[in-house]
Amino acid sequence: MDNVDIGLFDYDRNNTLYFFLLNADEQIYMRYGGRDSRAADSYLNLDSLALAAAKGLELHKQYQAGNTQNWVRPKAFSPRDYPMLVDRTFKQNACVECHLIGDFQNLHREKDGTLDKLVHLFRSPDIRTIGIELDVPKGLMVKAASGAAQAAGLRAGDRITKWEGDTVWTFGDLQYRYDKVPRTARTVAVTVEREGGPTELTIALPVRWWWTDTRYRQSSVEPRAYFEDRALTAEERAKFGLPAGGFASYVKYVSSMAQSVQAHDLKVGDIIVSVDGKDRDENADTASLYIVLHKTPGDTGTLDVLRDGKRISMPLKTIRMSFRK
Repeated sequence: MDNVDIGLFDYDRNNTLYFFLLNADEQIYMRYGGRDSRAADSYLNLDSLALAAAKGLELHKQYQAGNTQNWVRPKAFSPRDYPMLVDRTFKQNACVECHLIGDFQNLHREKDGTLDKLVHLFRSPDIRTIGIELDVPKGLMVKAASGAAQAAGLRAGDRITKWEGDTVWTFGDLQYRYDKVPRTARTVAVTVEREGGPTELTIALPVRWWWTDTRYRQSSVEPRAYFEDRALTAEERAKFGLPAGGFASYVKYVSSMAQSVQAHDLKVGDIIVSVDGKDRDENADTASLYIVLHKTPGDTGTLDVLRDGKRISMPLKTIRMSFRK
């Protein structure tokens, strides 16, 4: 990626494989790629790639005939625009890798105060959260709808054609556009092809629709605390006398790394009731999410914990990962 225009070739850098279909004028027709936390190839399939390629050729013929819309090229950016990335790569005669670009972009955002964790850490929201399951070999054909998508009227057999008004041909297009939706949005507009014609749908976005599993991502700006938790149910809150609406959470896993780096003394079964005296947040429903959103890697703090019916406090230390740097 040493000399690539990363403004033009913009995508979630933690994708394993990503294609751009474009012409010699570098007008992008579509993207092919995308993934979720399940696997690197969740949405990669030779049949869907063939569909994308065929559609790309069709769009190119339209372009040659002068039948495509005017295209505005995005602002150009170079890997050399990020000094910390330059120090890590060019100055070391090392390769500029995709994941390094994404990581150092965030490190620069952290440094200049423009890092928005909801946007820059929780990339590529998972469409399954709103109830969309695609028939992957068939591109954007809906295999099943549930939850918010079903409530909005989405059906199996629908083919998604627009997302927030933008034409989408592939899952790569859809995921890229979904990632651009403001995290404060409460609905998303979707157009589907049904029985040969367009149908407009408005899908209500649930709370934390933007949340994704970040564990596979190579991120130096995410504070690591080496435990996993889940939000308490209403019944569990009532049982322990905890208020509704807070981020009290049950610790379901503690990594061996926690002890190695002295991050904390949590045990499976602990219930974290507050972090630094805070027990609620407009975005977080668990203590781990609160830490990610409000701590900078290397920060310390205090956890208030219920263990065996007793309330205890313990120190917390977060860690900054470096990921092959």
